[in-house]
Formats: sequence, structure tokens, C-alpha cells
Amino acid sequence: MKTILITGASSGIGASLARAYAADGVTLLLWGRDAARLDAVAAACRSQGAAVTTQAFDLRDAAGFAKLLAAVPVLDIAIFNAGLGGTAPADVAAEAPEVVQAIAEVNFTAPIIGANAVAGAMSARGTGHIVLVGSITESFPLPMAPTYAATKAGLKMFAEAFGIRMEKHGVKVTLVSPGFIDTPMSRSVTEPKPFLMDADTAAAIIKRRVAAGPRTIVVPWQFAVIRGVANLLPRALLRRILSRV
Repeated sequence: MKTILITGASSGIGASLARAYAADGVTLLLWGRDAARLDAVAAACRSQGAAVTTQAFDLRDAAGFAKLLAAVPVLDIAIFNAGLGGTAPADVAAEAPEVVQAIAEVNFTAPIIGANAVAGAMSARGTGHIVLVGSITESFPLPMAPTYAATKAGLKMFAEAFGIRMEKHGVKVTLVSPGFIDTPMSRSVTEPKPFLMDADTAAAIIKRRVAAGPRTIVVPWQFAVIRGVANLLPRALLRRILSRV
């Protein structure tokens, strides 16, 4: 019996990952904000043979999140996928403080709390896999989404550092960096979305790649190439390009 936790499971990549992992012999803990949508995803997963429990709550409640995590059974895989988008309006100079706080709490604070909360039991058992879903924006100083990009860059650094720390305890840490995936979040983006991939296809790739235990996964793969090319550019040139987007 394999036990898997997925946050942000009520829609998008999280819902697709839940369906991808659903099978006989799998227990899914599906957490998200929207109870109705979460129940629909759970029903689909149960029809595939999985045992499912759901929990609807707001990840911005850090204390409540930690309390919930303390009560979960030992996990085989913990996928911290929940996230908030955050494109700053073009007609204002800066993002609203309350928006910044929400993005930071959901995209950065919650997953690192989650990873630390489940790592102890995994370490005691000497096995387990923590998957942090970030974004390819981690590598780009996007002026249209500075807070969003910053939270994903911070998550990337945490994943690398935490992965080094957990290695000696037998716990794997993988950072998933999606590009444009067809989800409710990406549909709100008005800028061009090259290499757009549907969520079910992305989930199937992520599931397959996670099983191999890499430190990083980029999906679609073309964004790994784009990031590599961008890293070769002088930073001043990259800034100039992005300032015109």
C-alpha cells in the first residue's frame, strides 16, 4: 500500500496528478481549497481503485497546515503542488501588499513548512519522496510577476538545500518546474504561452519522472533548453529583453 499526499488537488496539475496516481493499493490524501471540486476529483480517483480522503482548507493558515500534517500517516510521496498565480496589473507601479502576502504564503511558506513537517517521519523510516512543484519562472526576473517569480526562485533554492540535507536520511527531494500547462492559473495569463501542454499529459510525465528520483524535472522539456540559453546570456541583456515583454 502506497500513501501519497497531494496539495492543490482540487484543480489543475494537482487534480491531474491525483488521477494519474489513483490505482488499487494506493491511498491518496487530497487537500485543496475548493471542497466541491476536491470531492469530484476524489470520486474519479476512487473509481480507479484508490482509497481517498480529502481535506479542504486554506494553506495561508500556517499553524493549521502544520497541525494537519502532524496527524497524517507516514507518507511514501508528499507532493506540495498548491500555488497562486500573480501577474501584476500593468496600470499600477507595484503589487498590493495583501496580494504579495498571499502569494508568498501559498507558494513559498506552505511548501517549506510541509516539507519539513513530513521529513522527520520519512527520515525515521529511511525512505520517502518529497516533491515540490515550482515554476520555470524561478530562473527569470519577470517584471510582470516579480513576487510570483521570487517565490518560485526561493522554492528552487530550498529544494536544492533540503535535498542535500535529506540525502543522508534516505529521503529524496525533487523540484518540478513546469512551463505553461493548461490550467485555470495559466488561462488567466494574457501573454503568449509557448509549448502549452495539457495538465493530464504533464501529470503523466511528472509521475514517470518522479519514479526515477531526479533532483529536478522540467516540463515541457523545451523550457529546460530555453533556460539553458537564457543562462548563457549576459544578465544585462536578459534584463533588457524582459523589460520589453
